[in-house]
Amino acid sequence: MRKNIFTKLIVFAVAAALLAPMTAFAADINKHTFKFAFQNSKEHPQGQGVAKFAELVEQKSNGKMTVKLYPSGMLGGDLQTVSALQGGTIDFTVLNAGLLVGIVPGFGIFDFPFMFNDEQEADAVVDGSFGKMMFDKLPAKGLVGLGYWELGFRNVTNNVHPITKLEDFAGIKLRVLQSPVFIDTFNTLGCNTVPLPWPEVYTALEQHVVDGQENPVTNVQFASLFEVQKYFSFTKHIYSPQSSLVSKKTWDKLTDAERAIIVEAEQEAKLFQRKANRAQMDKSLEFVKTKMAVNEIAPAEMDRIRAAAKPVIEKNTPKVGQDVVDAFNAAIAKVRGK
Repeated sequence: MRKNIFTKLIVFAVAAALLAPMTAFAADINKHTFKFAFQNSKEHPQGQGVAKFAELVEQKSNGKMTVKLYPSGMLGGDLQTVSALQGGTIDFTVLNAGLLVGIVPGFGIFDFPFMFNDEQEADAVVDGSFGKMMFDKLPAKGLVGLGYWELGFRNVTNNVHPITKLEDFAGIKLRVLQSPVFIDTFNTLGCNTVPLPWPEVYTALEQHVVDGQENPVTNVQFASLFEVQKYFSFTKHIYSPQSSLVSKKTWDKLTDAERAIIVEAEQEAKLFQRKANRAQMDKSLEFVKTKMAVNEIAPAEMDRIRAAAKPVIEKNTPKVGQDVVDAFNAAIAKVRGK
């Protein structure tokens, strides 16, 4: 009998020891309701990634931490949302990394034309020391970088004619991101650029304020741009890594345990989002082919377009910072084994 009692006491003690850290951890998690604002719909791969992040945060916090989704620019365009993050009125967002150029000039390098050959190169650069170096610049500006998601390679659509050669850009009134490098790139190629926030793009195309725009094929489908555009041309001019961000004011209020949940959930959501986006790119292309005239560009013509865009990199290197450009070039060379 005494032996049985002694054995039970040992089992109880071991169980208590194992549960103690978990209990302490659980006690360090408070109730939170976060706002996550983003520009695309819930159905878009960006929205799917946000939904996965929200699901994981709730699951890992045992329901104590919840994330409310505000899709389709409900709380304003990207730049408004970033400002709200800095002020602490919105907690999370995900947006094109290059749009942070107004806060940290170095982020403009993500808008440089023709920097990546494929998605795998981009993953290796942003997930490595270069991506971390860029995020390290954000806390002083009221933001904390969590990870890099994907929107994909951007392509041009318009209602004037297909883009098959360099000269076809001339005179097209093209909506671009509110980014100096985007404006320089397409002005250099011959377009008349019109920077507009994403929620205004469909209406601008519908009302012929602009002739065209440039975005990954997923955005063309999910924003129904095929309804107001005729031609889709594979320019693959810029790859868009997206920055997943949290307000530093929000971050500073969290316990270590809560931060750990956010980081772990974001890392899982990032991989989920990239996989979802790449699968959707193929589906979106097949869909768009049934709605628009889709064309490739001959390799020789793409070489001409790349050469024409080179002055954009030279012009913007001093603005971005030679140190950032050098660090990027070292990172991409390492990935390419050069």
